[in-house]
Amino acid sequence: MAHIEELELSAHRSDIIKDVNDLIEKYRTIFEWDVPEIDESLTNTLIINEVRKALDDIENELLGKIDC
Repeated sequence: MAHIEELELSAHRSDIIKDVNDLIEKYRTIFEWDVPEIDESLTNTLIINEVRKALDDIENELLGKIDC
Protein backbone atom coordinates (compact mmCIF):
# COMPACT_ATOMS: atom_id res chain seq x y z
CA MET A 1 0.00 0.00 0.00
CA ALA A 2 1.32 3.42 -0.93
CA HIS A 3 2.07 5.98 1.73
CA ILE A 4 -0.33 8.91 1.85
CA GLU A 5 2.58 11.21 0.91
CA GLU A 6 3.19 9.21 -2.29
CA LEU A 7 -0.49 9.40 -3.18
CA GLU A 8 -0.50 13.14 -2.57
CA LEU A 9 2.62 13.60 -4.69
CA SER A 10 1.09 11.54 -7.48
CA ALA A 11 -1.93 13.82 -7.48
CA HIS A 12 0.32 16.87 -7.97
CA ARG A 13 2.93 15.42 -10.34
CA SER A 14 1.57 17.16 -13.44
CA ASP A 15 1.50 20.49 -11.58
CA ILE A 16 5.13 20.06 -10.56
CA ILE A 17 6.14 19.29 -14.14
CA LYS A 18 4.26 22.35 -15.39
CA ASP A 19 5.90 24.55 -12.74
CA VAL A 20 9.40 23.35 -13.66
CA ASN A 21 8.68 23.86 -17.36
CA ASP A 22 7.46 27.38 -16.60
CA LEU A 23 10.64 28.05 -14.61
CA ILE A 24 12.82 26.90 -17.50
CA GLU A 25 10.79 29.03 -19.92
CA LYS A 26 11.19 32.03 -17.61
CA TYR A 27 14.98 31.79 -17.69
CA ARG A 28 15.08 31.00 -21.42
CA THR A 29 13.16 34.23 -21.99
CA ILE A 30 15.65 36.15 -19.87
CA PHE A 31 18.52 34.65 -21.88
CA GLU A 32 16.78 35.70 -25.11
CA TRP A 33 16.50 39.29 -23.87
CA ASP A 34 20.24 39.38 -23.21
CA VAL A 35 21.36 37.34 -26.24
CA PRO A 36 18.91 37.76 -29.16
CA GLU A 37 20.46 35.09 -31.41
CA ILE A 38 20.60 32.44 -28.72
CA ASP A 39 21.26 28.73 -29.22
CA GLU A 40 18.00 27.49 -27.68
CA SER A 41 19.18 23.89 -27.32
CA LEU A 42 22.32 24.96 -25.46
CA THR A 43 20.32 27.40 -23.36
CA ASN A 44 17.86 24.66 -22.38
CA THR A 45 20.73 22.35 -21.41
CA LEU A 46 22.42 25.03 -19.31
CA ILE A 47 19.20 25.99 -17.52
CA ILE A 48 18.20 22.37 -16.87
CA ASN A 49 21.66 21.61 -15.48
CA GLU A 50 21.43 24.62 -13.19
CA VAL A 51 17.96 23.58 -11.99
CA ARG A 52 19.39 20.11 -11.21
CA LYS A 53 22.23 21.69 -9.21
CA ALA A 54 19.76 23.87 -7.34
CA LEU A 55 17.59 20.85 -6.54
CA ASP A 56 20.65 18.96 -5.28
CA ASP A 57 21.58 21.92 -3.05
CA ILE A 58 18.04 22.16 -1.70
CA GLU A 59 17.89 18.41 -1.11
CA ASN A 60 21.19 18.45 0.77
CA GLU A 61 20.04 21.40 2.87
CA LEU A 62 16.71 19.78 3.72
CA LEU A 63 18.22 16.39 4.52
CA GLY A 64 20.88 18.08 6.62
CA LYS A 65 18.17 19.75 8.67
CA ILE A 66 16.35 16.42 9.14
CA ASP A 67 19.52 14.68 10.35
CA CYS A 68 20.06 17.26 13.11
